[in-house]
Amino acid sequence: MVAFSTLALGLAAATGIFAAPAAEPAAEAAFDAPDFEFSSAKSLDRRQDYNQNYKTSGNVNFSPTNNGYSVQFSGAGDFVVGKGWKTGTTRNINFSGSTTASSGTVLVSVYGWTTNPLVEYYVQEYTSNGAGSAQGQKVGSVTCDGSVYDIWKHQQVNQPSIQGTSTFWQYISNRQTKRPGSGTVTTSCHFDAWKKLGLNLGTHNYQTLSTEGWGNAGGSSQYTVSGS
Repeated sequence: MVAFSTLALGLAAATGIFAAPAAEPAAEAAFDAPDFEFSSAKSLDRRQDYNQNYKTSGNVNFSPTNNGYSVQFSGAGDFVVGKGWKTGTTRNINFSGSTTASSGTVLVSVYGWTTNPLVEYYVQEYTSNGAGSAQGQKVGSVTCDGSVYDIWKHQQVNQPSIQGTSTFWQYISNRQTKRPGSGTVTTSCHFDAWKKLGLNLGTHNYQTLSTEGWGNAGGSSQYTVSGS
């Protein structure tokens, strides 16, 4: 599926890929500019400062708030929306809300990118079809936050990224016990497990809790998000 978004201060937009090739947008696909709210008096570890808003087709009504987001969607070819931080780290990400899926593939994940090396990563908390975006090679598993997660890696060749068309790796932790509602993602648990498997991250770019859908996706999500 394709994943992606824009950074309001002029950073190039990004896509992650999981859809069938026919569903992939061109690298030049238009991105909706996100709202961007930032107060230098607020800690980035405790305030969300990045709105992710990408779609290719269908009806996707995204409403970001100061502490989360809601989205209703139908007939969606591919979209990714969410709320997070313009700089990722090993924070604990708390989320509370719900997701319903009536059609297509829908997932809720902690999602982000790093550079040097260029990596697109997912910690999938909920997937409507079981595997969600997990593809490529399953390389191990890890227990975090009360569930086993299967760990996958997949190489994207000449695909859109936050650094333009590039070849890069996707790292994916897919939670076996799905939770579309509330919980905490201890990102260090996943990052440490990935590192032990040789899946090294680089310098963090943005990091979000996101809802994603493709394949005529229909449903809704609503979440509040915080970090510690």
